[in-house]
Amino acid sequence: MSILSILLFVGIITLTLAITYFSSKKTKSTSDFYTAGGGLTATQNGLAIAGDFMSAASFLGITGAISLIGFDGFYMSIGNLLGFLFLLYLIAEPMRNLGKYTLADMITARFKSNKVRGTAAASTLVISIFYMIAQLVGGGALISLMLGIDYWIAVVIVGVLMTVYVIFGGMTATSWVQIIKAVLLLGGSLVLTFLVFAKFDFSIIKMFQQIKSASPFGAELANPGNKYSNGLDMISLNMALVLGVAGLPHLLIRFFTVKDAATARKSVYYSTWFIGAFFLMVVFLGFGATVFVGWDEIMAANPAGNMAAPMLALSMGGDFLFAFISAVAFATILAVVSALVLTSASAFAHDIYGQIIKKGKITEKQQMKVARISSIIVAVASILLALVAKNLNVAFLSVLALGIAASANLPVMLCTIYWKRFNSTGAVTGMLVGLISSVVLVLLSPNVWNPEAGKAILTGDPLFPLTNPTIFTVPLGFIGAFLGTVLSSKKKAETGCFEEVLFKTNTGFGISTPKEH
Repeated sequence: MSILSILLFVGIITLTLAITYFSSKKTKSTSDFYTAGGGLTATQNGLAIAGDFMSAASFLGITGAISLIGFDGFYMSIGNLLGFLFLLYLIAEPMRNLGKYTLADMITARFKSNKVRGTAAASTLVISIFYMIAQLVGGGALISLMLGIDYWIAVVIVGVLMTVYVIFGGMTATSWVQIIKAVLLLGGSLVLTFLVFAKFDFSIIKMFQQIKSASPFGAELANPGNKYSNGLDMISLNMALVLGVAGLPHLLIRFFTVKDAATARKSVYYSTWFIGAFFLMVVFLGFGATVFVGWDEIMAANPAGNMAAPMLALSMGGDFLFAFISAVAFATILAVVSALVLTSASAFAHDIYGQIIKKGKITEKQQMKVARISSIIVAVASILLALVAKNLNVAFLSVLALGIAASANLPVMLCTIYWKRFNSTGAVTGMLVGLISSVVLVLLSPNVWNPEAGKAILTGDPLFPLTNPTIFTVPLGFIGAFLGTVLSSKKKAETGCFEEVLFKTNTGFGISTPKEH
């Protein structure tokens, strides 16, 4: 750990804490705390959304996955990018027009039901914690490598900082930390990609020729099947990536940080370009790490490959680039986990405590106090879970969260917006079936169980054969929503105000100034 590295790390922390300090002066109301007062522009929100996806899972995890397993790691980047098209055309505008602070607000715009709100809040908490574990594992591995400290101490450091950002700065601080780190990460990745491509004499053909002898997979590194030899598993993975984006709560609440649906739509447009450029660079970084760092060295540093990107920076640009890339990756982790803590806290404080327990009779001061306490509780739970998941690839952990989001949230959101007969029983049933089936099948899968000791969390034969269950759980979520609706004894009135929801979805009437669509 050089003096330069220490200075860059301290600089990143100082900058983010300064942002938090100035943001805290502007965070006076629940609207400021949850949505930054709806004052972000499309470009700012687009960068912040991109920042959510240019995370530890993407930068560290996907780079590492590509360096170790080749083409199968590339699935993780292309799937997320395609997911943004789904988000743009079906979800972004209705979400902004119907919601206020949380995913539950959007669904209960049609169903005035505490059961629906509570189930949606529970789903948000589970998905956010799963996704947060991925970021904390990546952050712990990075800080442990850089500072030479124990992994658990590094995870606690990240956990404490993320909690400080949320408690004092709310969404304003979280958004601006995301924006700044997105710009830094795009810039750093561009420099590193240029250096790698220059080593290949700016020839893609030469790159693929060299990777043939750089790993145990040989020429197969550029072909699919190194990890996902099971076709169903591969399809299931891509379903999680494409459909899960539209169900991630910490991403969905970003549409409340802008003034209207038109701006929300533009946010997705801008973020798609930013993320597309980033994921294109990650391909070069992954294969570059395989050739110029070495497959064995990457495995030795971290069996999941999470340290491939910083090690490549050291190989390409020496201590300075290594320190810069590591510091930016650290900022990336801090920003994403802060957004996840904020999402979890808003689900508990606004939905569970404010709307269900207090029945809406709660002051803004009380709600913000509960949100801050919730932030601490969520952070502690996530830190403890991240200690258990130390040796799992962070990109893989994120994919699991995406699978749960696709199964529990997406079916109910689509039915709420587009199905007239859909009712509150169907909403609760759909979310519960998608959520429970996802979590149970993950716990029974090879991710958790392995006959060889040390290869997974538990030793033993998995009861479910696929590493990703999304191919089964998304249909189960839709089936749960359908059966819950058609078998329900509820009266027709319980289908909610569909006509009103459809009108607001397309016009934004009563939410923002109507726009031409």
